Amino acid sequence: MKMIGRIMTAAAALALVSGSALAGDAAKGEKVFKKCKACHTIEKGGKNKVGPNLFGVMGRDAATIAGFKYSKGVLAAGPKIGAWDDAKVDEYLIDPTKYLRKVTGDKKAKSKMSFKLKKAGDRADVIAYMNSMK
Repeated sequence: MKMIGRIMTAAAALALVSGSALAGDAAKGEKVFKKCKACHTIEKGGKNKVGPNLFGVMGRDAATIAGFKYSKGVLAAGPKIGAWDDAKVDEYLIDPTKYLRKVTGDKKAKSKMSFKLKKAGDRADVIAYMNSMK
């Protein structure tokens, strides 16, 4: 009985931590996003750079910015990704190429984005910021 109680406590703690992992701070995310500005804009009507403009990306179908030249990997993954949401963007930011390979099933799929945002808190904050840019 004690073992079941410990398991339940551990599961509850894990659920609490997992749930809060995506509950970021948009103000902190704006600061973290400065790393992203080398390749992306996020202003309404902003231009595409090396990466696409990310204004309104949350909830938008992947690989759908008109006039942007996406990598073959992103184009192949786009229909399988569908609309970007917090969980998808979180996984993508950890390792974009790995994510594309998982989604497409193609071991050769690549993303032009080589940057990886490893810290869960930074990803959560950037995602909160991206969600605020609509």
